[in-house]
Amino acid sequence: QVELVESGGGLVQPGGSLRLSCEVSGKFYNVVSVGWYRQVPGLQREFVAAMVSGGGSNYGDSVKGRFAISRDNAKNTGYLQMDNLKPEETAVYYCQDSVRKNAGRQYDDYWGQGTKVTDSS
Repeated sequence: QVELVESGGGLVQPGGSLRLSCEVSGKFYNVVSVGWYRQVPGLQREFVAAMVSGGGSNYGDSVKGRFAISRDNAKNTGYLQMDNLKPEETAVYYCQDSVRKNAGRQYDDYWGQGTKVTDSS
């Protein structure tokens, strides 16, 4: 069973930084892509950033230039570096990985449990 465990959320002042982590555990072949989303209660989940295994990445318009997605394959962990955070970015942040369980082409999507980022002002 593949599992994603997130960490790194917490209180942050406007303009501050946080780094979120998402570790993949269990039996799998490789991670095809890593993504981050966020959700404010009562609103739809919003795309933040994504990275494919070849290294290409893309970002939501509101976070471009401030957030950076990365991955350490040796640690089976993805990261979201968030700089210059804004109060309205208080939300629960979720990672979503597309994972292959074998060398075939099929992959499955998995979600982490979410980690909360809260404006402390």
